[in-house]
Amino acid sequence: MINTVHVGIGPIGQKMVRYAVGRGCFNIVGAVDPDPDKAGKELGELCGINPLGITVSSNLDEAIKGETPEVAIATTVSSVVAFESQIVELAKAKLHIVSTCEELFYPWNTQPEVSSRIDEICRENGVVCLGTGVNPGYLMDFLPTVLTAPSQNVKKVEVWRVQDASVRRIPFQQKIGAGLSLEEFEVKRKSGTLRHVGLPESVDFIARDLVGSSIRIPKLLSRLLPAKILIPGTNRFLKAWPVGCIRWAGVLLVIRKLLL
Repeated sequence: MINTVHVGIGPIGQKMVRYAVGRGCFNIVGAVDPDPDKAGKELGELCGINPLGITVSSNLDEAIKGETPEVAIATTVSSVVAFESQIVELAKAKLHIVSTCEELFYPWNTQPEVSSRIDEICRENGVVCLGTGVNPGYLMDFLPTVLTAPSQNVKKVEVWRVQDASVRRIPFQQKIGAGLSLEEFEVKRKSGTLRHVGLPESVDFIARDLVGSSIRIPKLLSRLLPAKILIPGTNRFLKAWPVGCIRWAGVLLVIRKLLL
């Protein structure tokens, strides 16, 4: 079995713990979350399963003291810039890193300097750092790339993903602007805080695999639009609205990659 330490026990982190236990091939030896509402609690009970005999620690050193973890499962942030310091700490602890950080999936074009530093620290410590997930990491990048394998000449790759944010976790709804008025949506759009995190990295990944080193001047053209629905009463969004009230349900982000 693979000894793991779980870093970040939020909604996604809790699912990862449940999946790891269900798979039966992972041995969880520690868990980390600095949130006072989580640190000190029993991991299994916090994740809605039977007790695991592991107390959530507020820091990594405490979580792995006396243990021999091999891999850190990190489910903390979406930004690779914000995640860099955590990667350094995990790499220096000689832990391989698997993370759901969206921008970590393929950050070489969007964050080249950060990518180089992460690559360097991981090589120095002999560990692997992998950003992955359903998306980015599979659905809109790896899968369409693999599906081109039987083709000798690929002229276009088009990927559409449509999902209902009302059944997703609250942090995800906030990330895409679900429940905002049009005015609130525009403010966040203009500030750059409202976007499909990881989508540019998916596009870069596809372009690299299909065109490779022949890419000279990659450009991304993106357009962010609000997606609206007519809400018939209350639902599972951030708040309840009157019958017939129109609110913005999320984003429609279209990105095209130009290979010049």
